[in-house]
Amino acid sequence: MGFVSGMLSGMPHRNIDAAPLLTGLDINLADAASRVPVDRYATLYNLVIGELQDEAFGLFSTPMRPGSFEFLCRGMLGAPTLADALDRARRFLSIVLPDLAVGVLRQDNRAELHISEVMPVAATPDDPARVFAFEWLLRLLHSLSCWLVGRGLALDAVDFPFARPAHADDYALVYTERSAFVTGTRLVARFNATLLDLPIRRDEAALAAFLDGAPGRISMLYRRDRNTVTRVRDLIRHALPVSLSQDDVAGRLHMSPRTLHRRLEEEGSSFRGIKEALRRDLALSRLTKTRQSIAQVAADLGYADTSAFYRAFTGWTGMSPERYRRQLAHDEAVNCDDKA
Repeated sequence: MGFVSGMLSGMPHRNIDAAPLLTGLDINLADAASRVPVDRYATLYNLVIGELQDEAFGLFSTPMRPGSFEFLCRGMLGAPTLADALDRARRFLSIVLPDLAVGVLRQDNRAELHISEVMPVAATPDDPARVFAFEWLLRLLHSLSCWLVGRGLALDAVDFPFARPAHADDYALVYTERSAFVTGTRLVARFNATLLDLPIRRDEAALAAFLDGAPGRISMLYRRDRNTVTRVRDLIRHALPVSLSQDDVAGRLHMSPRTLHRRLEEEGSSFRGIKEALRRDLALSRLTKTRQSIAQVAADLGYADTSAFYRAFTGWTGMSPERYRRQLAHDEAVNCDDKA
Protein backbone atom coordinates (compact mmCIF):
# COMPACT_ATOMS: atom_id res chain seq x y z
CA MET A 1 0.00 0.00 0.00
CA GLY A 2 2.99 2.30 0.44
CA PHE A 3 3.53 2.26 -3.32
CA VAL A 4 -0.13 3.19 -3.85
CA SER A 5 0.05 6.09 -1.38
CA GLY A 6 3.20 7.36 -3.07
CA MET A 7 1.62 7.19 -6.51
CA LEU A 8 -1.32 9.31 -5.30
CA SER A 9 0.75 11.84 -3.35
CA GLY A 10 0.86 14.37 -6.20
CA MET A 11 -2.91 14.51 -6.71
CA PRO A 12 -3.76 16.82 -3.76
CA HIS A 13 -1.38 19.45 -5.18
CA ARG A 14 -3.58 19.50 -8.30
CA ASN A 15 -6.80 19.54 -6.22
CA ILE A 16 -7.88 16.19 -7.66
CA ASP A 17 -9.68 13.67 -5.48
CA ALA A 18 -8.30 10.14 -5.78
CA ALA A 19 -11.25 8.54 -3.97
CA PRO A 20 -13.30 7.72 -7.10
CA LEU A 21 -10.33 5.93 -8.67
CA LEU A 22 -9.73 3.87 -5.54
CA THR A 23 -13.39 3.01 -5.06
CA GLY A 24 -13.67 1.74 -8.60
CA LEU A 25 -10.73 -0.60 -8.00
CA ASP A 26 -11.80 -1.63 -4.48
CA ILE A 27 -8.61 -0.21 -2.91
CA ASN A 28 -8.83 1.09 0.67
CA LEU A 29 -5.90 3.31 1.65
CA ALA A 30 -6.89 3.09 5.31
CA ASP A 31 -6.08 -0.63 5.28
CA ALA A 32 -2.32 -0.17 5.18
CA ALA A 33 -1.63 -3.87 5.67
CA SER A 34 -3.64 -5.02 2.65
CA ARG A 35 -2.06 -6.12 -0.63
CA VAL A 36 -3.07 -4.71 -4.01
CA PRO A 37 -3.13 -7.14 -6.97
CA VAL A 38 -0.54 -6.04 -9.50
CA ASP A 39 -3.07 -5.81 -12.36
CA ARG A 40 -5.16 -3.38 -10.30
CA TYR A 41 -2.03 -1.39 -9.45
CA ALA A 42 -1.21 -1.16 -13.18
CA THR A 43 -4.75 0.03 -13.90
CA LEU A 44 -4.52 2.67 -11.16
CA TYR A 45 -1.15 3.76 -12.58
CA ASN A 46 -2.77 4.59 -15.92
CA LEU A 47 -5.87 6.15 -14.35
CA VAL A 48 -3.79 8.56 -12.24
CA ILE A 49 -1.79 9.58 -15.31
CA GLY A 50 -5.03 10.15 -17.20
CA GLU A 51 -6.49 12.33 -14.42
CA LEU A 52 -3.33 14.40 -14.05
CA GLN A 53 -2.24 14.37 -17.70
CA ASP A 54 1.20 13.78 -16.27
CA GLU A 55 3.17 10.54 -16.61
CA ALA A 56 5.18 11.52 -13.52
CA PHE A 57 2.09 11.65 -11.27
CA GLY A 58 2.22 15.38 -10.50
CA LEU A 59 5.37 14.92 -8.41
CA PHE A 60 7.63 17.43 -10.14
CA SER A 61 7.76 21.10 -11.08
CA THR A 62 7.12 20.28 -14.75
CA PRO A 63 4.52 17.73 -15.91
CA MET A 64 5.78 14.78 -17.93
CA ARG A 65 3.21 14.94 -20.70
CA PRO A 66 1.37 11.80 -21.89
CA GLY A 67 3.34 10.23 -24.73
CA SER A 68 6.69 10.81 -23.04
CA PHE A 69 7.02 7.13 -22.10
CA GLU A 70 6.41 6.04 -25.68
CA PHE A 71 9.06 8.43 -27.01
CA LEU A 72 11.46 7.27 -24.30
CA CYS A 73 10.94 3.68 -25.48
CA ARG A 74 11.35 4.60 -29.14
CA GLY A 75 14.53 6.53 -28.44
CA MET A 76 16.10 3.63 -26.54
CA LEU A 77 14.89 1.00 -29.02
CA GLY A 78 17.31 1.96 -31.78
CA ALA A 79 20.43 1.82 -29.59
CA PRO A 80 22.94 -0.99 -30.23
CA THR A 81 23.58 -1.82 -26.55
CA LEU A 82 22.03 -1.20 -23.16
CA ALA A 83 24.75 1.34 -22.34
CA ASP A 84 23.79 3.39 -25.39
CA ALA A 85 20.08 3.00 -24.62
CA LEU A 86 20.54 4.30 -21.06
CA ASP A 87 22.53 7.24 -22.35
CA ARG A 88 19.66 8.09 -24.68
CA ALA A 89 17.27 7.79 -21.73
CA ARG A 90 19.48 10.13 -19.71
CA ARG A 91 19.38 12.80 -22.41
CA PHE A 92 15.64 12.47 -23.06
CA LEU A 93 14.72 12.58 -19.36
CA SER A 94 16.83 15.71 -18.86
CA ILE A 95 14.32 17.43 -21.19
CA VAL A 96 11.01 16.04 -19.90
CA LEU A 97 12.01 15.49 -16.25
CA PRO A 98 14.49 18.23 -15.28
CA ASP A 99 14.02 17.80 -11.51
CA LEU A 100 15.94 14.50 -11.52
CA ALA A 101 19.16 13.67 -13.38
CA VAL A 102 20.07 10.17 -14.56
CA GLY A 103 23.64 8.97 -15.07
CA VAL A 104 25.56 5.72 -15.50
CA LEU A 105 29.06 5.22 -14.12
CA ARG A 106 31.19 2.28 -15.25
CA GLN A 107 34.44 1.18 -13.62
CA ASP A 108 36.06 -2.17 -14.33
CA ASN A 109 33.47 -4.89 -13.68
CA ARG A 110 31.05 -2.74 -11.72
CA ALA A 111 28.50 -0.22 -12.88
CA GLU A 112 26.20 2.23 -11.12
CA LEU A 113 22.96 3.87 -12.18
CA HIS A 114 22.57 7.26 -10.49
CA ILE A 115 19.33 9.18 -10.03
CA SER A 116 20.14 12.59 -8.56
CA GLU A 117 17.84 15.28 -7.23
CA VAL A 118 18.43 18.49 -9.19
CA MET A 119 15.53 20.35 -7.60
CA PRO A 120 13.91 19.38 -4.25
CA VAL A 121 10.97 17.09 -4.95
CA ALA A 122 9.39 17.72 -1.53
CA ALA A 123 9.90 19.83 1.57
CA THR A 124 11.27 16.92 3.62
CA PRO A 125 13.56 14.04 2.59
CA ASP A 126 11.11 11.35 3.70
CA ASP A 127 7.96 12.85 2.20
CA PRO A 128 5.98 10.05 0.44
CA ALA A 129 6.08 12.04 -2.81
CA ARG A 130 9.88 12.18 -2.76
CA VAL A 131 10.19 8.52 -1.77
CA PHE A 132 7.91 7.44 -4.60
CA ALA A 133 9.69 9.68 -7.11
CA PHE A 134 12.91 7.70 -6.65
CA GLU A 135 11.08 4.37 -6.40
CA TRP A 136 9.18 5.06 -9.60
CA LEU A 137 12.06 6.24 -11.78
CA LEU A 138 14.34 3.36 -10.74
CA ARG A 139 11.51 0.90 -11.42
CA LEU A 140 10.82 2.50 -14.79
CA LEU A 141 14.44 2.43 -15.98
CA HIS A 142 15.15 -1.04 -14.61
CA SER A 143 12.02 -2.67 -16.06
CA LEU A 144 12.45 -0.94 -19.41
CA SER A 145 16.09 -2.06 -19.56
CA CYS A 146 15.05 -5.65 -18.82
CA TRP A 147 12.44 -5.54 -21.55
CA LEU A 148 14.78 -4.07 -24.14
CA VAL A 149 17.43 -6.79 -23.68
CA GLY A 150 14.86 -9.54 -23.22
CA ARG A 151 15.94 -10.80 -19.81
CA GLY A 152 15.88 -9.96 -16.14
CA LEU A 153 18.79 -7.81 -14.97
CA ALA A 154 19.90 -8.30 -11.38
CA LEU A 155 20.56 -5.25 -9.23
CA ASP A 156 23.32 -6.13 -6.77
CA ALA A 157 22.51 -3.35 -4.30
CA VAL A 158 20.65 -0.04 -4.14
CA ASP A 159 21.23 2.97 -1.86
CA PHE A 160 18.00 4.94 -1.50
CA PRO A 161 18.37 8.59 -0.35
CA PHE A 162 15.73 8.56 2.37
CA ALA A 163 14.92 6.82 5.64
CA ARG A 164 13.63 3.27 5.48
CA PRO A 165 9.90 3.47 4.63
CA ALA A 166 7.27 1.24 6.21
CA HIS A 167 6.91 -0.79 3.01
CA ALA A 168 10.66 -1.36 2.56
CA ASP A 169 10.34 -5.12 3.03
CA ASP A 170 8.80 -5.23 -0.44
CA TYR A 171 11.96 -3.76 -1.95
CA ALA A 172 13.37 -7.30 -1.91
CA LEU A 173 10.58 -8.27 -4.32
CA VAL A 174 10.77 -5.25 -6.59
CA TYR A 175 14.45 -4.19 -6.57
CA THR A 176 16.96 -6.24 -4.58
CA GLU A 177 17.41 -7.86 -1.18
CA ARG A 178 20.36 -5.53 -0.56
CA SER A 179 18.71 -2.15 -0.09
CA ALA A 180 20.27 0.55 2.07
CA PHE A 181 18.80 3.87 3.19
CA VAL A 182 21.16 6.82 3.37
CA THR A 183 21.14 10.59 3.75
CA GLY A 184 21.66 12.49 0.52
CA THR A 185 20.15 13.54 -2.78
CA ARG A 186 21.25 10.64 -5.00
CA LEU A 187 20.01 7.08 -5.49
CA VAL A 188 22.74 4.61 -6.49
CA ALA A 189 21.88 1.21 -8.02
CA ARG A 190 24.86 -1.15 -8.48
CA PHE A 191 25.07 -3.97 -10.99
CA ASN A 192 27.52 -5.99 -13.08
CA ALA A 193 29.03 -3.80 -15.80
CA THR A 194 28.87 -6.58 -18.39
CA LEU A 195 25.10 -6.03 -18.50
CA LEU A 196 25.72 -2.69 -20.21
CA ASP A 197 27.16 -4.56 -23.21
CA LEU A 198 23.98 -6.57 -23.81
CA PRO A 199 22.43 -5.90 -27.23
CA ILE A 200 18.97 -4.39 -27.60
CA ARG A 201 16.79 -7.27 -28.82
CA ARG A 202 13.35 -5.70 -29.26
CA ASP A 203 11.99 -4.32 -32.53
CA GLU A 204 9.14 -2.07 -33.62
CA ALA A 205 6.64 -4.93 -33.72
CA ALA A 206 7.50 -5.90 -30.14
CA LEU A 207 7.23 -2.26 -29.08
CA ALA A 208 3.73 -1.94 -30.53
CA ALA A 209 2.57 -4.87 -28.36
CA PHE A 210 4.50 -3.59 -25.36
CA LEU A 211 2.85 -0.16 -25.47
CA ASP A 212 -0.62 -1.72 -25.18
CA GLY A 213 -1.52 -0.94 -21.57
CA ALA A 214 1.62 1.14 -21.01
CA PRO A 215 3.03 2.77 -19.05
CA GLY A 216 1.14 1.07 -16.21
CA ARG A 217 1.80 -2.36 -17.68
CA ILE A 218 5.51 -2.00 -16.95
CA SER A 219 4.75 -2.43 -13.25
CA MET A 220 3.65 -6.01 -14.02
CA LEU A 221 6.96 -7.01 -15.62
CA TYR A 222 10.30 -8.17 -14.21
CA ARG A 223 9.22 -8.49 -10.60
CA ARG A 224 11.02 -10.83 -8.25
CA ASP A 225 7.69 -12.06 -6.84
CA ARG A 226 6.40 -13.46 -10.15
CA ASN A 227 4.66 -16.79 -9.83
CA THR A 228 6.77 -19.09 -12.03
CA VAL A 229 10.04 -17.38 -11.19
CA THR A 230 9.35 -17.73 -7.47
CA ARG A 231 8.37 -21.40 -7.76
CA VAL A 232 11.48 -22.23 -9.78
CA ARG A 233 13.76 -20.35 -7.40
CA ASP A 234 12.21 -22.10 -4.38
CA LEU A 235 12.60 -25.55 -5.94
CA ILE A 236 16.25 -24.93 -6.81
CA ARG A 237 17.01 -23.58 -3.34
CA HIS A 238 15.28 -26.37 -1.43
CA ALA A 239 17.09 -29.02 -3.49
CA LEU A 240 20.59 -27.71 -2.72
CA PRO A 241 23.24 -29.05 -2.66
CA VAL A 242 21.67 -31.16 -5.42
CA SER A 243 21.82 -29.11 -8.63
CA LEU A 244 18.48 -29.41 -10.46
CA SER A 245 18.32 -29.19 -14.25
CA GLN A 246 15.59 -27.38 -16.16
CA ASP A 247 14.05 -30.74 -17.03
CA ASP A 248 14.03 -31.68 -13.32
CA VAL A 249 12.24 -28.48 -12.35
CA ALA A 250 9.77 -28.71 -15.24
CA GLY A 251 8.85 -32.23 -14.13
CA ARG A 252 8.26 -31.12 -10.54
CA LEU A 253 6.04 -28.30 -11.80
CA HIS A 254 4.11 -30.76 -14.02
CA MET A 255 4.91 -28.97 -17.26
CA SER A 256 7.16 -29.55 -20.24
CA PRO A 257 10.62 -27.93 -20.38
CA ARG A 258 9.41 -25.93 -23.38
CA THR A 259 6.41 -24.58 -21.44
CA LEU A 260 8.62 -23.71 -18.48
CA HIS A 261 11.04 -21.86 -20.78
CA ARG A 262 8.16 -19.91 -22.34
CA ARG A 263 6.61 -18.92 -19.00
CA LEU A 264 9.92 -17.75 -17.60
CA GLU A 265 10.58 -15.76 -20.77
CA GLU A 266 7.15 -14.11 -20.44
CA GLU A 267 8.08 -13.10 -16.89
CA GLY A 268 11.37 -11.63 -18.07
CA SER A 269 13.62 -14.38 -16.76
CA SER A 270 15.31 -17.68 -17.62
CA PHE A 271 16.16 -20.89 -15.81
CA ARG A 272 19.87 -20.22 -16.02
CA GLY A 273 19.42 -16.62 -14.83
CA ILE A 274 17.36 -17.70 -11.81
CA LYS A 275 19.86 -20.39 -10.86
CA GLU A 276 22.85 -18.07 -11.17
CA ALA A 277 21.13 -15.24 -9.27
CA LEU A 278 20.19 -17.61 -6.44
CA ARG A 279 23.70 -19.02 -6.19
CA ARG A 280 25.17 -15.52 -6.24
CA ASP A 281 22.83 -14.27 -3.51
CA LEU A 282 23.54 -17.29 -1.29
CA ALA A 283 27.29 -17.12 -1.91
CA LEU A 284 27.51 -13.43 -1.00
CA SER A 285 25.37 -14.00 2.08
CA ARG A 286 27.44 -16.92 3.37
CA LEU A 287 30.78 -15.26 2.71
CA THR A 288 29.50 -12.19 4.53
CA LYS A 289 27.68 -13.75 7.47
CA THR A 290 29.48 -17.08 8.11
CA ARG A 291 33.01 -18.38 8.41
CA GLN A 292 32.38 -21.41 6.21
CA SER A 293 35.31 -22.43 4.07
CA ILE A 294 35.21 -21.57 0.35
CA ALA A 295 35.09 -25.28 -0.46
CA GLN A 296 32.10 -25.80 1.85
CA VAL A 297 30.20 -22.86 0.34
CA ALA A 298 30.86 -24.23 -3.16
CA ALA A 299 29.66 -27.69 -2.17
CA ASP A 300 26.54 -26.36 -0.45
CA LEU A 301 25.62 -24.44 -3.60
CA GLY A 302 25.86 -27.54 -5.77
CA TYR A 303 29.13 -26.88 -7.61
CA ALA A 304 30.86 -30.05 -8.74
CA ASP A 305 34.25 -28.61 -7.82
CA THR A 306 35.64 -25.52 -6.13
CA SER A 307 37.28 -24.21 -9.30
CA ALA A 308 33.87 -23.89 -10.98
CA PHE A 309 32.66 -21.82 -8.02
CA TYR A 310 35.75 -19.61 -8.25
CA ARG A 311 35.05 -18.90 -11.93
CA ALA A 312 31.42 -18.10 -11.24
CA PHE A 313 32.17 -15.87 -8.24
CA THR A 314 34.82 -13.93 -10.14
CA GLY A 315 32.30 -13.36 -12.91
CA TRP A 316 29.75 -11.99 -10.42
CA THR A 317 32.03 -9.72 -8.41
CA GLY A 318 35.26 -9.28 -10.33
CA MET A 319 37.26 -10.78 -7.46
CA SER A 320 37.98 -14.14 -5.85
CA PRO A 321 35.97 -15.30 -2.80
CA GLU A 322 39.05 -14.80 -0.56
CA ARG A 323 39.61 -11.28 -1.80
CA TYR A 324 35.91 -10.51 -1.32
CA ARG A 325 36.16 -11.60 2.33
CA ARG A 326 39.35 -9.62 2.87
CA GLN A 327 37.70 -6.54 1.39
CA LEU A 328 34.72 -6.95 3.72
CA ALA A 329 37.03 -7.28 6.72
CA HIS A 330 38.96 -4.20 5.65
CA ASP A 331 35.80 -2.13 5.16
CA GLU A 332 34.48 -3.18 8.57
CA ALA A 333 37.80 -2.25 10.21
CA VAL A 334 37.76 1.17 8.53
CA ASN A 335 34.17 1.76 9.66
CA CYS A 336 35.09 0.83 13.23
CA ASP A 337 38.05 3.21 13.16
CA ASP A 338 35.85 6.00 11.80
CA LYS A 339 33.30 5.46 14.57
CA ALA A 340 36.03 5.34 17.20
